[in-house]
Amino acid sequence: MSFFERLERETSAERLALYSVPQLLDGVAGRISRDTYVAYLTEAYHHVSHTVPLLTAARDRMDEAHAPFRAALEAYISEETGHEQWILNDIARSGGDAEAVRTGAPRASTELMVAYAYDYVSRINPMGMFGMVYVLEGTSIALATHGAGAVASSLGLGPECFSYLSSHGSLDQEHMKFFEGLVNTVTDPADQAAILHVARRVFVLFAGMFRSIPHETRLAHAV
Repeated sequence: MSFFERLERETSAERLALYSVPQLLDGVAGRISRDTYVAYLTEAYHHVSHTVPLLTAARDRMDEAHAPFRAALEAYISEETGHEQWILNDIARSGGDAEAVRTGAPRASTELMVAYAYDYVSRINPMGMFGMVYVLEGTSIALATHGAGAVASSLGLGPECFSYLSSHGSLDQEHMKFFEGLVNTVTDPADQAAILHVARRVFVLFAGMFRSIPHETRLAHAV
């Protein structure tokens, strides 16, 4: 069994729990209001705006023995730079207040997820960052592939309101292929354990973020 296969198998319970959150299920099915979509984008902004700083922090803590993983993080940094602005653009085009989001604060669950990642990378093992990458990119593929079109159709929003999600469909599928090959080169048991541990925790924290998004299920299902 490859390490990627092990990662998928040993995080399956947490992944299934995330994918059972009503806000995520209804989002993928297009059964959400415009307010819920903007609320999702708001929390996405507040964690995506930390992606490059987190990747940079992880890269800077890796030693020369981890040079291939430092190089991979450099590639991720290049790819991820500026994505938070895409989200702000989508918020504005969807009728939200992008400036209020930019200057505002995240919900507690989003703040805790970001804080956990910073703490683990700086205090324990920077290789754990790849556990977070695994969760966020895998989830964004599901949302982009199945959710963007369904939400656009149900809410009557144009493609200009989905630049963040739509771009991550094909982009993160490519990233996941790269990620699979990369993590299969991780042979240090401590690094493998760090990636597994962070992936499990971030699945739980990310589920908490989705649960925190205001969402009237009764109205969503009435669409």
